[in-house]
This record gives sequence, C-alpha cells and structure tokens, in this order.
Amino acid sequence: MEIPIFEKKNVLVTGGAGFIGSHLCERLLKEANVICVDNFTNSHPNNIKHLLQYADFEFINADVTLPIDLDRFDELDKFKVKFQGIQEIYHLACSANPENFEKMKMDALRANSLSMISTLDLAVKYRSKYVFSSSSVVYGEDISKRNFFKETDQGIVQHLSSRACYDEGKRFAETCVETYRQVHGIDAKMARVFTTYGPHMQLLEKRMIPDFIYNALQGKDLVIYGDESFSTSLCYVTDMVDGMVRLMAAEPEISVVNFGGDREVRYKEVAETIVAMTNSASRVVFEKPMLFTTRKGIPDISRAKEALGWLPLVRLEDGLRKTIDYVIAHREALMLNNFGSPSLR
Repeated sequence: MEIPIFEKKNVLVTGGAGFIGSHLCERLLKEANVICVDNFTNSHPNNIKHLLQYADFEFINADVTLPIDLDRFDELDKFKVKFQGIQEIYHLACSANPENFEKMKMDALRANSLSMISTLDLAVKYRSKYVFSSSSVVYGEDISKRNFFKETDQGIVQHLSSRACYDEGKRFAETCVETYRQVHGIDAKMARVFTTYGPHMQLLEKRMIPDFIYNALQGKDLVIYGDESFSTSLCYVTDMVDGMVRLMAAEPEISVVNFGGDREVRYKEVAETIVAMTNSASRVVFEKPMLFTTRKGIPDISRAKEALGWLPLVRLEDGLRKTIDYVIAHREALMLNNFGSPSLR
C-alpha cells in the first residue's frame, strides 16, 4: 500500500549539523520537511542555527549508533511521521577528525558498523530511499599510478592498519548497504565522496584548506602534511550536495557513484593561492604526513555525468573566495566551535 504524503516529503539527515550535512539540510528545505539528527561528536550547533527558524526543519539530538525510534519524539508530530513515515534518508554521520583521530577510533568503528544497521533498519521500516555518504578511501592507494578511480575498481585497503576503523570501516559500511539492497529490496545507494571543501568546515582540526585560510589571515605558516608533490582533487560543497540529491532521485540500479573534482591540484598551489587571495605574508611549509592525510587519487566522474547529469560547477578560485569570505565573517564563532561547548541555546 502506498503511503500518503501530506504536502511535503519527510527527509532524515544524519550528521546534519556537520560540514556537508548542514549544507544538505539547507538545500533540502526547498522541497521537504527536514529532520536533522546529530549528537555533535564531529559537528557544531552553529552550523544549523540559521535553519532553526524554519517550520519545516527539526533537530533531534541522538546517537545513530543506537536504534532510533522516531515515534518517541513529539516534536516530529507536525511532520505526521507516524502516518507518513520517512521518504528519504541521507546517512552522513561519521567521526573523521584528523586532529583527534587516534582518540576517536571507537567512534569511527561504531559509525561504520552500528550506525549503518540502525539507519538501514529505519529505511526498511519506512521503505525509505537511502543514500550513504561513503568515501574515496574505499579505493585505498592508487597502486596503478593512473591516478583515476572508477566505481568498478576493487581497491586495496590494509584492514589491520592504524586507520582501518575508517578505511576498511567504509568498505564494510558499503557492504551493509548492498546487503540490505539484496535482502530487503530497498532503494539504497552509495555516494563515494572525494575531498570536499567550503564554509562550515571546522578550524584547527588539521584539515588543510580551512587551516590554510585561518593561518593566512593570522600571518602564520601554512602547513602541508606531505611534500611539494602532495595533491588531491577538490570539490566545493554545494556541488557535492547537488550530486547527493541527484543520486537520491536516480533509478535504484544506479547504486554507486563517485563525486569529486575531476582534476588533480597540488596543495602547494592551493596554499599559495590562499596566501595571495588574503594578501598574507605567510610562508608555505612542509611536515611529515599524518595518519589521516594519506595521498588520494582522483575520481573518474563519467558515471555521475552520464547517469545523473552531474559535474562540479564551482571553479576552485571561486570556491576558495567563498570559503575565505565565510571564515573572515565567522572567525570568532568558528573559534568557539573548536573551543566552546556545543549548545543550541
């Protein structure tokens, strides 16, 4: 029996107060009732404060590694969840803080296992469409040296390494999605997310672009954790969100898609561009790579282009300018994000 939709569809976003999640919530408000679920393990309330004014937005403080019973939240009565259910679930919640990665290993392990089961069980309960935010780390190192990854590439990940809870964890998480597709017949998909940047990124977490900007504004050294050849692909956050929304709307057989910038850029060039854009006197320096800053390949986005009509539209220079402007305008609040206690008051 088809479930009736009253006025707007209901969409659940886990990790909705995070960097990409908060942009996704804002985008979805144009067409849906948005239920944002987060517990601020790797996010901050300031990212969604501007959304609380909207009647079509509701925040739920919950840990998605535990089973979720939406019926116990009276604040969701306005969305008629008990009658209409949930039409779409975007699962983005995962601990991935480079600065504190060693301390957050168990969080990452639970996020890539228990939270998969709890959110996929919700999708089964409500027959929701489901998009999981996976990662380029499932491909492992680019041993072919061709530097481009296709969705059909198997990848090699060291499953007993110091960062396996995240890298192998994402592979297991994808296995969960595919198993639920096979057993329960739900429309569940995987977005393989490559390096993304933009407003709402946390400062001083050893994420290079926001820290480049902050340090350039402070006149401090811009630190690259690698050598001069260290490179990546870069995708502006609104392009990434657009890809996820298109994937959700796609046919069920389009189940795995790469999203990211399709050209390789050196971090040295990015750092130098930020120094020039901020009129800074900062130097660019190099330090040894950290556990969470391994060299990544570039996505082959042919499937995204052909099946979804998607490609990244925001030029790097324009995306960096928007990100710099955001950091300048919100510098004090961003510092509180890092050193203050989370609160929605």
